[in-house]
Amino acid sequence: MTDILDLVRTRLREHFAVEPDEASVTFLGTERMNILRFAVVDDVAAHYVSLGCSRHPMVDPAEFVTDPVVGPRAEVMVTLRGPSPTGLARSLAVVAAAPAVEGLILEPDALVDLETPLWQGAPFTAFLLGRSDIGDVALPEPMSPVTVLSAVPITATEAAWVRLKGAAAMREAWGQDGVDPTDPRRRAANPA
Repeated sequence: MTDILDLVRTRLREHFAVEPDEASVTFLGTERMNILRFAVVDDVAAHYVSLGCSRHPMVDPAEFVTDPVVGPRAEVMVTLRGPSPTGLARSLAVVAAAPAVEGLILEPDALVDLETPLWQGAPFTAFLLGRSDIGDVALPEPMSPVTVLSAVPITATEAAWVRLKGAAAMREAWGQDGVDPTDPRRRAANPA
């Protein structure tokens, strides 16, 4: 059988053109999640990518019969400027494990609220998922490709705004307010 995680790792290495640093996080009753940190030369931001979520297809827990091969697959990427925040790897692993633990399907515009700071001292408690600039990783038929989703850290106030108005409105507010979502010390947007 094809090693899905090897294919994803290869695509990530090709995309970033550097070798990553790697950390592992394991939760009781789940398979290991790796967090890869790509620090690209001349790039002020580091990219943190889960590796393990795509091991199995995501399925709706309400479905009576599920297919162990066919279904959407994803990994999650956070891009942040500055030094690596303490606790970010664990929060990213929690999101990556959510499909296996909670039956959550990760997809663009999804809001994943951890209801706790995403890293030590962070004002952010949730991630807003979106499309990343990394192309899908093709897998052998009949498996669906792996999508690498961007995960933007957001505050509780911004999460409430996403629930009320939607992800597109939040992204528009960031643009209007000049908010840099990769800045770990950024202020929250003030959508009207």
